[in-house]
Amino acid sequence: MLVAERQREIVSLVDRERSVRVTSLARLFRVTEETIRRDLEKLEADGKLVRSHGGAVSRIGALETPFAEREISFAGEKSAIAREAVKLVQEDDTILIDASTTALQMARLLPDMPLTVLTNSMQVCVELTNRPRMRVVCTGGTLSPPSLSFVGFRAEQMLGEYHVNRLFFSCSGIDFEHGLSDINESQAVLKQRMMAVAEHAYLLIDKSKFGVKSLKRFGKLGDVRTIITNDSVDPIVVENLHAMGVETVLAKVQ
Repeated sequence: MLVAERQREIVSLVDRERSVRVTSLARLFRVTEETIRRDLEKLEADGKLVRSHGGAVSRIGALETPFAEREISFAGEKSAIAREAVKLVQEDDTILIDASTTALQMARLLPDMPLTVLTNSMQVCVELTNRPRMRVVCTGGTLSPPSLSFVGFRAEQMLGEYHVNRLFFSCSGIDFEHGLSDINESQAVLKQRMMAVAEHAYLLIDKSKFGVKSLKRFGKLGDVRTIITNDSVDPIVVENLHAMGVETVLAKVQ
């Protein structure tokens, strides 16, 4: 196979699978891993894909989708998940909510009660302004316009000063081998810090995220004690999660 033909095949495979590993490509094309790395370097320079640690990811969807677009995607599923998440919040809790659209749905459903809410989301802060019994703390940091949230060193530093009972967060992808991942590296680093300061991490994730490997890996499935997802998720996925010791709450779309 000619070099140009192999590289076209690599791009096609990456776009189809969303992500690939150097080792897998080397076996598939029967060349050395160093040859594949050179191919990926050339293809990234040509704007055909994005290299990641140990492989590459597709440029299709590689940029963070604007918040408004993500908010309307799987809206019914996200609302159902948010309703289940709210049931877990107790008075006088200190909770941490990330900047995901599902977490915003949850914030909209929170009743006004004695509660401390930490968040890096501008939208969550605005939503909770009409809850006088709540104390809302924003991380601050560098504004990320696509997600309407704060990221970066200042946000990470602030989180390190707190301890929370419960974390409610989401991510771009969840895979049994790759773990938890996000398309935005800054968000991924912040989510990793969030998990480190929380007693109990609740992953709010609709069924479309399972089997997806996004750009930046930030945790293992075992780092999450409870996943709240849709009741229409593949039963095999639920069985595998239970086998790993991960509690699964299934939310029904109304």
